[in-house]
Amino acid sequence: MAKKFLNIEEKIFKFLMKLSTLFIILVLLSIIISIFYRGLPVLSWEMISQSPKGGFYFGKEGGILNAIVGSLYLSVASTLLATLIGIPVALYINVYMTRHQKIASFIRFCLDLLWGVPSIVYGAFGFIVMVLLGLKTSLLAGILTVTIFILPIIVRSLDEILTTVPRGLHEASLSLGSTRSETSFKVFLRQCSGGIITGILLAFGRGIGDAASVLFTTGYTDYIPDSLGRPAATLPLAIFFQLSSPFPEVQDRAYAATVVLTLIILIISIITRIISKKYNKNQIEF
Repeated sequence: MAKKFLNIEEKIFKFLMKLSTLFIILVLLSIIISIFYRGLPVLSWEMISQSPKGGFYFGKEGGILNAIVGSLYLSVASTLLATLIGIPVALYINVYMTRHQKIASFIRFCLDLLWGVPSIVYGAFGFIVMVLLGLKTSLLAGILTVTIFILPIIVRSLDEILTTVPRGLHEASLSLGSTRSETSFKVFLRQCSGGIITGILLAFGRGIGDAASVLFTTGYTDYIPDSLGRPAATLPLAIFFQLSSPFPEVQDRAYAATVVLTLIILIISIITRIISKKYNKNQIEF
């Protein structure tokens, strides 16, 4: 009787899991199909290769090249900066603080809190700092704001990946005379290289798709920035401003810009999967 009940329970939960998975896939497909249905007919090479011209926001000629380049500048620079800070922090938590688990847990708790803070709060914080320092909206201000925004994401992602390193591998490295720094960079990074790259690329995707954190700090311009002190356009803000237009032609261009942003994120996801599979082959299994 108990075995029969367990079989029924297993079938029910298996059905619910399949239903949930199907629901997620349908939601994803509906989003992609609706975006591509509205955006692909409007998307053209002229739109991708040109910056806005006079009357662009009234439905006339021009494109979104300024937003594409600005988004890439912003996301690439902030991801590199956050990675340079995040990797040593994650390694320090997992290699140097093995005997101070309470402090490590407190640091993880603080990072989780920072991860949960809405991006608009980071934008407001960046704006306050800019006002205090007398700075104007610029690419540099946006890079620093997005760096602070994605830094907890990178650190916690790398931290979770580094915790998968077998304890025996850590102890074996130290027993052979390796220093903690050598263990960090020659053992931990090599063992988790695929997961680390995955975490970095996912943070890049989060940074390029966020609008709220750069709304007050990066500004917006129809030109491609030629220095860090200039304002920069981003694809999320371009989509927001064009969707706010009363002109149907401009609204359709917003969907075309959404297609470009979606394709960039899809490409990042595909690259993430490929790199993850490639580097996971080099892991040492216990």
